[in-house]
Amino acid sequence: MDRISGLCDELLIKILLYVPTKVAVSTSILSKRWEYLWMWLPKFDYGSKHYSPSDCEMLQCFLEKNLPLHRAPVIESFRLVCSSEFKAENIKLWVVIAVSRCLRKLKVYYSSYPMKPNILPSNLYTCKSLVILKLEGNILLDVPRMGVLPSLKTLQLKRVIYFNEESLQRLLSNCPVLEDLLVDLREVDNMGKLTVVVPSLQSLSLYIPYNFDIDEIEIRTPFLKYFKLEDCNDKSHYCLVENMPNLMEAYVEVGLDNIKSLIGSITSVKRLSICISSKAMYDEGFVFNQLEHLKICFGEFSSNLLVRLLKDSSNLQVLDLSEMDDHCHEDMMVNWIQPSTVPECMLLSLQTLKWWGYIGTPGERDVAVYILKNVVHLKTMTVTSFEVEVPKFEMIKELALSSRASTACQLVFNCR
Repeated sequence: MDRISGLCDELLIKILLYVPTKVAVSTSILSKRWEYLWMWLPKFDYGSKHYSPSDCEMLQCFLEKNLPLHRAPVIESFRLVCSSEFKAENIKLWVVIAVSRCLRKLKVYYSSYPMKPNILPSNLYTCKSLVILKLEGNILLDVPRMGVLPSLKTLQLKRVIYFNEESLQRLLSNCPVLEDLLVDLREVDNMGKLTVVVPSLQSLSLYIPYNFDIDEIEIRTPFLKYFKLEDCNDKSHYCLVENMPNLMEAYVEVGLDNIKSLIGSITSVKRLSICISSKAMYDEGFVFNQLEHLKICFGEFSSNLLVRLLKDSSNLQVLDLSEMDDHCHEDMMVNWIQPSTVPECMLLSLQTLKWWGYIGTPGERDVAVYILKNVVHLKTMTVTSFEVEVPKFEMIKELALSSRASTACQLVFNCR
């Protein structure tokens, strides 16, 4: 220990960065040499979702006493997990202190019932150095009109509380260089209109729960590369999504009946995962000429959507089929209508098929046989099923004896 203590402060602080904050603070009892070193740490991680009330009380006392004495001129990262045992005014003060030290990354998880007053200080919304902001739990988002976050690139809002309908839109308009946005809305809230207009955005993830009260969704993100939309809402609402010409990957799970705007915005995508739980179909005229990997999560009416996507995706290489969790043991292909002409991708580009949850229903067998019979360059077809649902021998025999357009096709069977 004496040899380590002889190192310079800068090197000792770097060593402390490799251990949890609690351990780093505990080194203050080693000797006078170590007593104040932790106060120069640029990264802090306090609290846990699994803390007992007594642990929370000890942490609160520690932060009340020591955080105002912190000496580092720059705080790279500050993570705080707290609950009802914490005083709202103390949390606000700690965030004020962190922001005043050129804070770059802030993550706050707050669980409180009943909800306490706002724990976020107004100076958070004008922090020039903040690059990453992650908020989760019962945190009230009350954005001032004059706020601006000129350096913020990553924003995650998980089940936070919005002061009014304008709060999210106002916050987003104050982030001129935002690149990564995640919004996970709370089940019991309502927003009327959800608007995401961020020209700089490259990654967007939206989750709208089943009972969320919403009338309209508007998304204008022309430079988006990654898009994830989980719209589980059962209330009829309008969805306007502008074209995303730079999109590389998309995950879409919706129950909307009108998906024309949504489909039209993602035609440039290269990897697409799609789950449609309604009878929704999109009009002819869309072309997915860059789509290489398609994953469809089957619901009751998805077979027709499969046919349409195969016709519109001339360069498709990988087709991945799976079943929605709430449709087990049903024939998802009962509405399958064989195309009158073979889709171009089946003749020219499709090479890989993966089918998860195959149970051997008549509709599924028809689709599987059709694919084997018509995909000219198919290299592998991997079928995964459950032993209790379809006997392995019957499944292998049924598909193995089917005629194949590709003599090089290898059938792989997995039973769980």
